[in-house]
Amino acid sequence: MIKIIFVCLGNICRSPLAEGIFKQQVTSLKLDDKIVCDSAGTSNYHIGEDPDHRTVLNARNNGLQLNHKGQQFKAKHFDQYDYILAMDQNNYDDIALLQTPGGSKDYELLKMRQFDNEGKGLDVPDPYYGGAQGFQEVYDILYRSNKNFLNYLIEKHNLLS
Repeated sequence: MIKIIFVCLGNICRSPLAEGIFKQQVTSLKLDDKIVCDSAGTSNYHIGEDPDHRTVLNARNNGLQLNHKGQQFKAKHFDQYDYILAMDQNNYDDIALLQTPGGSKDYELLKMRQFDNEGKGLDVPDPYYGGAQGFQEVYDILYRSNKNFLNYLIEKHNLLS
C-alpha cells in the first residue's frame, strides 16, 4: 500500500482539497486497494476543524465531497507515509526541519507543483485571503498536479498491471 500525505499551513484549504481530488482520481482508476492518502498542516491552528467553508463549496462545485478534520504534521508521519507533498516552499522547509537522520522508513518529500506542467516548481498559492476565483485556481493547480503525480506513481510502482 502506497501512502501519501498532502501538507499545507493550516490544513483547511489547500491540503484537504488536494486530498479530496487525489482520492477521486485514485478511485476513478480503481486503485483504492493500492493507494491511500491524508492531509495535514504544519501549524496547529485548525486541529480538529473541518476544511474552510470556501474550500468545501469549491470542492462541491467541482463534484467533490470533503471528509476531513484538521491535523498537524508531526515527525511520526515520516514513518507512516511514502510520499509527503508540501504545497509551498515554507511548508516544505518546515517539514524538512522535523526530519531526523536514520529514520525507519524511506519516504520522498516533494513539492506539489513539481508535478504541474503549467507551473513546475512554483508554490500552490494560499487562497485563504482571497475570493472564490483563488479557490478555483488552486483547485485547477491541484487537479493537474495530482493527475501527473498519480501517473508518476503508476509508472514508478507499475500499478496498472
